[in-house]
Amino acid sequence: MPRAFWIPAALALTLTTAALAAEAAAPPRHVAVRAGRLLDGSDAKPIRDAVILIEGDRITAVGPGLAIPAGYEVVDLSRSTVLPGLIDCHTHITSQSGNYYEDLFRRSPIDEAVMAHVYARRTLEAGFTTVRNVGAREFIDVALRDAINRGDVVGPRMLVATLAVGSTGGHNDLTGFSPYLRFEGFSGIADGVDEIRKLIRVEVKRGADLIKVMATAGVLSEEGSVGAPQYSQEEMNAVVQEAAMWGKKVAAHAHGAEGIKRAARAGVASIEHGGMIDEEGVHLLKERGIYLVPDIYTDEYILAEADHLGLPQKMIEKEKELRKNQLVNWRRAIDAGVKLAFGTDAGVYPHGQNAKQFHSLLALGLTPRQVIRMATVNAADLLGWSDRVGTVAPGRYADLIAVDGDPLADVTELERVRFVMKGGAVVKDQGKR
Repeated sequence: MPRAFWIPAALALTLTTAALAAEAAAPPRHVAVRAGRLLDGSDAKPIRDAVILIEGDRITAVGPGLAIPAGYEVVDLSRSTVLPGLIDCHTHITSQSGNYYEDLFRRSPIDEAVMAHVYARRTLEAGFTTVRNVGAREFIDVALRDAINRGDVVGPRMLVATLAVGSTGGHNDLTGFSPYLRFEGFSGIADGVDEIRKLIRVEVKRGADLIKVMATAGVLSEEGSVGAPQYSQEEMNAVVQEAAMWGKKVAAHAHGAEGIKRAARAGVASIEHGGMIDEEGVHLLKERGIYLVPDIYTDEYILAEADHLGLPQKMIEKEKELRKNQLVNWRRAIDAGVKLAFGTDAGVYPHGQNAKQFHSLLALGLTPRQVIRMATVNAADLLGWSDRVGTVAPGRYADLIAVDGDPLADVTELERVRFVMKGGAVVKDQGKR
């Protein structure tokens, strides 16, 4: 190769190396946030005139009237209420429902991959700085999570489940169409213990942070029931045992009473939906410390927008059946002291509207403080991330949101988030200065 090439090439390499070294050696940013009112995620009273000190992406100190060291960049939220970044434990952030048949026959996973970053940004700007994504096609959620972690894409912190694990003919399988109709792609269908174990290993290999299993039938599929169990107890046990061997928790989609109990006996971390839970199921969840993740707003949305979504009549009838006893059953679980975490099923309804569920949860007799806790402390505990997110405390990520009013008096304030910080970096600021 000509010597003339080597000189500029070597110079460019030297300059690039020097620039990277300088960047690596750059001191972390120091930020101080002034909060008019701070709800720190604990059960403590709001802290007036709080100061939050941040170094890099972590909080170093929190308290009323803390002195701000010299050289700190000040973010003034003294006219706002500040909270920890919110957590949604049940999203499908790589897709969004439009029209059932249009989505099924005219769109592919490529369309989903193209749009995923848009939904991620909307979710983050709505104040949800962490999400658990419980099912996506073609490992798109892994690619999105990794792109966010690299800083290539703006979005929340993500734990991803990749392909949901389901049985042939179940909620995870396309039913009601010609047997000659097939869709190419990775499959989440597994029957029997050996197939289930193999699928979970593939998912872990491809980047799953947790495992999602379809323990029962569901609404937005055309199998006969809305809540019948779709795995035997032996198969459910295999799901949890195999996941645990790889250090993964299991989230179980489960509407019906028997499927809920099989999932609980197997040892899942959470029951997603759970609207048909019975007394025995409540006892199992309480006894074993299993979280219930009720997604009440999704059901309201499906019935209100069924025509717009182009849903087959069979799905609408299943949703109506499910709605008959949901509130009573969820209240039974609440009265028994079952742990609750916040999860919306966003993607069934538009991303960025996750916070609409806070007001809907009040119908269960919960207070604004309780539903906020579901999306902060409780959600962090379910994720196994209590040392990272869910509270405003030293050592946690500097994930903060702010609203103008008092969400303890009016929880719909969380639908109007004005300020979002993730890891010490401001990603949205519509505050009054």
